[in-house]
Amino acid sequence: MKTVRIIGVPEHFNLPWHLAIEEGAFEERGINLEWTEIPEGTGRMSEMLKNKDTDLAIILTEGIVKSITEGNEVKIIQEYIASPLLWGIHVDAKSPFTALTDLKDTTAAISRYGSGSHLMSYVQATEMGWDTKKLKFELVNNLDGAVQSLSSGSADYFMWERFTTKPLVDSGVFKHLGNCPTPWPCFVLVGTDSFLKENESILNHILEIINMYTVEFKQIPRIDATLANRYHQKLEDIQEWLQLTQWSQKQLPENTLKRVQHTLKELNLIDKIVPVSEILK
Repeated sequence: MKTVRIIGVPEHFNLPWHLAIEEGAFEERGINLEWTEIPEGTGRMSEMLKNKDTDLAIILTEGIVKSITEGNEVKIIQEYIASPLLWGIHVDAKSPFTALTDLKDTTAAISRYGSGSHLMSYVQATEMGWDTKKLKFELVNNLDGAVQSLSSGSADYFMWERFTTKPLVDSGVFKHLGNCPTPWPCFVLVGTDSFLKENESILNHILEIINMYTVEFKQIPRIDATLANRYHQKLEDIQEWLQLTQWSQKQLPENTLKRVQHTLKELNLIDKIVPVSEILK
């Protein structure tokens, strides 16, 4: 049995992996797939890949592209979610802010530098016409840290996946001011160069299994109820999310990768644009 380590966020996007593991699909191929939840998100996962603390990851496209341009020896194996991520923009429920325009020159809570919450704050600021050089950040590690930071006033707003944070809006912890979708497919499957070099056949088995699961995922009977119960979401929210979300079984298109890099470069979030061959497997 070959042990393979994989990490991802504890969110509904990754249920196909859990179902495949629970149903023994990987074990049947001689693979012990060890899944670890990383609530801190992409910044933390990039560090773990760099330190060889994992073999594979389901990670945000823009975050891992930035990390690879900075020397992280990782390749994108394929797209995982082809649709954009809907980033909700949140403030504390008792905050005086009532519109996105109120957030100009305020402090954003972010999980880590290089994370989606960090990088997307630049995309959002650009869309609003703000000077990105004036952006300020408070490091909060995860969603619980964001709740504490916003309630104490040490940060003013927090961007996180809309449906993951919606229970906090519904319960009166956060106030939702708007959304900012990523301008590209949101999640990719990546692996360390060392793992990919030595485990081609193992990787092919993993891809065959997960792609089979994601192709059929939306057709699973009562999958909406399963998701709602497992991730503590309202059924109608999960149904809306399912309509918006498209899984992928293909490699990230080169033109998409170029657009990600050019956007990050324009925002001064990366120093250089690297060849596609250094990023895609």
